[in-house]
Amino acid sequence: MRRTKRGVVKSFDGTKIRYDSNGDGLPLVLVDGIGCDGYVWKYLHRDFGDNCRTIHMHYRGHGTSDMPADTNFLSIEDLADDIAYILDDDEVEDAILVGHSMGCQVIFEFARRYPDRVLGLAPICGPYGHALKTFHDNRLLETIFPFIYPLFVLTPWVPGAIWRRLVPTELAYQIATNLEINGRMVEYDDFMPYLKFIGQIDLRMFAKMLDHCARHTAEDFLPTITKPVMIIAGENDTFTPMHVQEKMNEMIPGSELLIVPQGSHTAPIEMPQLINLRIERWLLQHFSDRYPEAGVRNNRATA
Repeated sequence: MRRTKRGVVKSFDGTKIRYDSNGDGLPLVLVDGIGCDGYVWKYLHRDFGDNCRTIHMHYRGHGTSDMPADTNFLSIEDLADDIAYILDDDEVEDAILVGHSMGCQVIFEFARRYPDRVLGLAPICGPYGHALKTFHDNRLLETIFPFIYPLFVLTPWVPGAIWRRLVPTELAYQIATNLEINGRMVEYDDFMPYLKFIGQIDLRMFAKMLDHCARHTAEDFLPTITKPVMIIAGENDTFTPMHVQEKMNEMIPGSELLIVPQGSHTAPIEMPQLINLRIERWLLQHFSDRYPEAGVRNNRATA
């Protein structure tokens, strides 16, 4: 029977951080994007759950984790430190960190701060820093964000009234699948949970975390990475354009790059078999002593 654990740990500032830890074997820490609650890891859990320990953290202010008493503690560095506390609580010495969207910045920051606890890194469809600079390949959001930031932080109930009525709806799903993600390859039941979750998010917290995401960068750190790195990019990702990951690949010595054909920002739920088979090959190449050859190949029939 697969081991399951729902853990909670007090982080450096006393904030209670919840996490789910399932299975045994090679530890994979799954790190979300902002405003996400694990929807993107559905098929990774399916394909690697029997041979790995998958550890999914609920960000502070997300899911079942508490909001920090001091909402200034919402930085990329704070999220990276939360991971260290979770690993301690789950009795994991070192792990592979898999990040999606903003989670890529978090795993790079964790590797900078805790290099001895990192076996490898797998950034998926996310930036290494200054995320708003390349959003939709223009500077529009970066330009207007300072003007709308006070609205979200000082009077969050104003945009919140509209946000909660429009985001978790069928209309929002149709807009997203026609304009932002590959609606031909994503399943309704895989993506709609994201809209429902982010539709209820605390907008003050969301804005503060996005501000930290916009100001943080790991660009100076990338050339110093010596651990195995597997980068995954969506060919048609509008949130983090493909050239961002291509530059990341150039800066990290020995890194590998998979470009998902027609993949968008939600590539892990659009083409999970392609991505997970490539991740498995990477695991077997670099971590064969801790990862048995099984898992993804056995799930082809159910993909």
